[in-house]
Amino acid sequence: MAYAKLGRDSAGRKALFRDLATDLIINERIETTEAKAKELRSIVEKMITLGKRGDLHARRQAAAFVRREVADKETNQDAIQKLFADIAPRYEERQGGYTRILKIGPRRGDGAPMVYIELV
Repeated sequence: MAYAKLGRDSAGRKALFRDLATDLIINERIETTEAKAKELRSIVEKMITLGKRGDLHARRQAAAFVRREVADKETNQDAIQKLFADIAPRYEERQGGYTRILKIGPRRGDGAPMVYIELV
């Protein structure tokens, strides 16, 4: 199984990707490093595929990974509800490839390659 360790132990990696996946679902576009975005892409695509399935088991599997953060304050909708109600129906006809990575150049402090990862 090939994956980037990103200088973290397994618990730190899982927490990082839970946060990034939740933020991407809520905001639909985030800025991060290229290595994190490439790893995050497969995770978010699996979450959207669960959203497309739409049954109770898929909802529970997604809820086990995505954090319970409020996505829309006026409707009091959390990230899981947004994934299943708004994002997944958008990609009903699409067979994968739900995310796009756009390079934006090096980070000022350490020169790490920065990218935007967004939902297509």
